Amino acid sequence: MTKLTYAEWTELNTHFLMDDGAKGALNVLRWAYAEYSEELVYACSFGVEGIVMIDLIAQIEPTAKVVFLDTGLHFSETYALIEVVRQRYPQLAIELKKPASTVEQQAELLGDKLWERQPDRCCYLRKVLPLQETLNSATAWLSGLRREQSTSRSQTNFTNKDETFKSVKICPLIHWTWKDIWAYVDQHQLPYNPLHDQGYPSIGCAPCTLPGDTATGSRSGRWSDQTKTECGLHKNN
Repeated sequence: MTKLTYAEWTELNTHFLMDDGAKGALNVLRWAYAEYSEELVYACSFGVEGIVMIDLIAQIEPTAKVVFLDTGLHFSETYALIEVVRQRYPQLAIELKKPASTVEQQAELLGDKLWERQPDRCCYLRKVLPLQETLNSATAWLSGLRREQSTSRSQTNFTNKDETFKSVKICPLIHWTWKDIWAYVDQHQLPYNPLHDQGYPSIGCAPCTLPGDTATGSRSGRWSDQTKTECGLHKNN
């Protein structure tokens, strides 16, 4: 059978992946690592969905590649959590992928606090381009998107033709609810970002993240004073 790629795209029938006790997530991951092996990377934000994804991935592929887009603007709690995760899953290959310029260099070139004046450009430089560089050597990537999170994510499938990165984007958690996520964390005693306990359902860069609606794990606290709802990694969904 031909490997599913961006160039050789076909709508994959994934109904059979659902019956695994994890709303399809474990079976999707088993398929993904069997299909792509070293050509698969997980782009993790280290929010609570990311922690669940890491625990599930470690059960399937303990040495998996995990990339964190290190914009240089994240909360200190996020960086601390990454170190905790490294200790709990020492075999995972966790990379902190940095953009071409530091925050200080960006300010010199484009002015201070670009995220306030041109948030899309800031995200493009500090998140989209670094992930694009990472995916140049990968055929597919994993994301922890859930349909419940937002209207723009409500049609996400297990496998998605990613027009932004010309890749295959695989989303094992699409059917998980916010309650499912936290039930799994509690059951397995997983570490998570303490900002979640302070009213932050979604955690990104510190200047662009505020507390939000915690009922469903929505993204209401992201870019709350902007019309922007996505950083650019998932626009085609």
